[in-house]
Amino acid sequence: MEEIINKVANSALEVFDLEDYYPNGMRVQLDISQWLLEGFLLKEKDFREHLKNHDWSQYQDQYVAVNCSTDAIIPAWALLLVAIQLAPYAKKTVNGTIDDLNGSLYEDILSKIDYSAYKNKPVIVKGCSKKPVPVRAYILATTYLQPFARSIMYGEACSAVPLYKEPKK
Repeated sequence: MEEIINKVANSALEVFDLEDYYPNGMRVQLDISQWLLEGFLLKEKDFREHLKNHDWSQYQDQYVAVNCSTDAIIPAWALLLVAIQLAPYAKKTVNGTIDDLNGSLYEDILSKIDYSAYKNKPVIVKGCSKKPVPVRAYILATTYLQPFARSIMYGEACSAVPLYKEPKK
């Protein structure tokens, strides 16, 4: 019987796995509709009272996404007040959903990577992940990789989708 050779392991193909950069930490969604009259009307005095009485320490070292789950029209200052309350406790606060939060975290991380290690190499951006990697992170990764990589593919080595190939010079 012939020896099975792993051609992928022996190739120049570089795997860029976004899960390797996934920041650990608890993520929570904070819905401010709980502090609105019937979930829709912001009464400043009542809203400020709710903020004053809320236990902000429960967000210690957590990533927090702040949003309003109803169709209420929220003035910007209300979200700013929430962010100010969270500042001493939360690792990061964003306006939006958990997906927006994850996207923002990846934005911070991916902008600090040195991509020169991928210069003139074929790169596969690993597609399957066990962690919640948002599409936004994949877009950012390919944007950062493109000036360096000879080619970019998405997926797994056995079934990669070609995305980019450096033009012939």
